[in-house]
Amino acid sequence: MGIDHDPEALEIARAALKERGPVLLRGSFGELRSMRPSLPVPAFDLVLADLGVSSLQLDEGRRGFSFRRDGPLDMRMDPERGVGAAEWVATTPVEEIARVIAEFGEDRYARRIAQAIDRARRAGEIRGTAALAEVVRGAVPRSRNETIDPATRTFQAIRIAVNGELEVLDRWLDHFEVWLRPGGRLAVISYHSLEDRRVKEAFRLRAREGDIEVVTAKPVRPSDAEVAENPRSRSARLRVVRRRGGPTQG
Repeated sequence: MGIDHDPEALEIARAALKERGPVLLRGSFGELRSMRPSLPVPAFDLVLADLGVSSLQLDEGRRGFSFRRDGPLDMRMDPERGVGAAEWVATTPVEEIARVIAEFGEDRYARRIAQAIDRARRAGEIRGTAALAEVVRGAVPRSRNETIDPATRTFQAIRIAVNGELEVLDRWLDHFEVWLRPGGRLAVISYHSLEDRRVKEAFRLRAREGDIEVVTAKPVRPSDAEVAENPRSRSARLRVVRRRGGPTQG
């Protein structure tokens, strides 16, 4: 069974797995409780949660996730639900923009960036991803040692806000163990510290309560060979837990 916000991702999965007859649902794992009547079974031996944005979304300029390809500001994982990034940037109060960039982008220049966005939107200068990236770059002092584009953190922050990613993750982590059969395992791949901290703390809490056993004492990181083959795996962190009871091997 698979679940995804993105209808394009579901179509690709449906075509690739058609001979195996998968059950594919459109939505987020935070909505699984309401989808329970549609599930083939009430719990699973293995659950894999691959968090965040996908290469499919990043590589399509029309989706508006990346400033490396100019396109309309959207950033919605499900393009038919919610408010897109263009509307969010145009209507969100400057103090809230600063909070989102500081909290979700972990950027110390959040207030300066928010003020620059506010000036640019009042002048009608933010017309797409490339324009927004330029506004951010103009607000952030550049360091010779800087290895990532200054716009990266702001784009991450806006994307998280537009999709409610951390709220969805928190809702699911609050009851993830109910989806595991005794002996079943949950594996979570996260890509930034905001996600990973939540996953780590949820796993520790359930382990203290006694229902869950932590399998990975430390997160599993990609090998040098994997990063060389897939540079986007560089920031990935894999954590695994097992529900107590049932078989212990494998």
